[in-house]
Amino acid sequence: MDTVSASWVRSNLAWCFSPRSLYDSYSESQENKVRCIICYFQRICLQMPTGSVSFERKLLSLEHHPWQSFLSYPYADFWTKSTIPLCPFQVHSSGLIEDHAIEALEVDFANKYLGGGALHRGCVQEEIRFMINPELIAGMLFLPSMADNEAIEIVGAERFSDYTGYASSFWFSGDYVDKRSVDFLGRRKTRIVAIDALCSPRMKQYKLKYLIRETNKAFCGFLDQSKYSQYKRIFKMNSVQLNEGSSLPIKAKGESRTEEVRKSDEKSWRLEDCENYIGIATGNWGCGAFGGDPEVKTIIQWLAASQALRPFISYYTFGLEALQSLAQVTQWIILQKWNVGDLWNILIEYSSQKLRGEADVGFLLGFFLHCRNNIM
Repeated sequence: MDTVSASWVRSNLAWCFSPRSLYDSYSESQENKVRCIICYFQRICLQMPTGSVSFERKLLSLEHHPWQSFLSYPYADFWTKSTIPLCPFQVHSSGLIEDHAIEALEVDFANKYLGGGALHRGCVQEEIRFMINPELIAGMLFLPSMADNEAIEIVGAERFSDYTGYASSFWFSGDYVDKRSVDFLGRRKTRIVAIDALCSPRMKQYKLKYLIRETNKAFCGFLDQSKYSQYKRIFKMNSVQLNEGSSLPIKAKGESRTEEVRKSDEKSWRLEDCENYIGIATGNWGCGAFGGDPEVKTIIQWLAASQALRPFISYYTFGLEALQSLAQVTQWIILQKWNVGDLWNILIEYSSQKLRGEADVGFLLGFFLHCRNNIM
């Protein structure tokens, strides 16, 4: 979105925020959403922003062709056999995704309709992000709902407001001056990826079909399809047919494929990306209002970030009690040098037990019990 287009969008934001949409029933959180937008208009009246904001609709193709230059939608075998090393996992018990210290792809816990209830009564993670970065609202005008194999990445949206609270306690706390630098296209170095989780999944979230759906949704958002050539180089020694949804064989003579890929990984994409070290900053995606299992969703995002060759995942637990042992569990897994396939298979085993009514504890405690009985 160039400066002219951005100006057109700004002129229409006032129409989008009609009293009927935000004030059909009064609440303090709604009033404070409006205060964020007023702050935005006050700022741009003083000085019109320059630069651009880009919106990218990301896709994992449902079709597989040998000539295509992008990854397709993977299935269970892809995840089961993957020997991609798990990326480093950082746990933050406090703090916010949008305040992450270094550049990262920041996850928007999205509705399938981008922005969710931003222009209505919604006031949770996605809606708050759209209030403090109002240029995100532009995407609501032209981006249709996301399919299961789609995600949306937005680069360059400036932040204008500060806030405290969440949901009913949301409170505009003043002007915010965004000091993030800009790239060569004039976009602020804020990268946001919108991925929509299953809504109120209950027990079906443990079924294989939906585990694949959620993992692929995160994978689609986290993947940089422009680096397909790097994928091909890393996987070439294993003769992987990436477009057929397959993955790497588990073992080979002399040295495990995990170790080979780990070494290839370190020698290629990690070094190539030293000037573009962009990991994932996320949190309890698909939980809270969406009703997902936070322990399972954590593992799903780790799998997706690792398979997408991201250099790290920074996870904000927001103090959730169910994730108190997350740092210890992830650290142990990293020390054991597990790969994506190893962790995926444990997740599938736990989910099967959950469906059979045999798992009466969460994944993290269940993981410890599994390790005690089968590994340690």
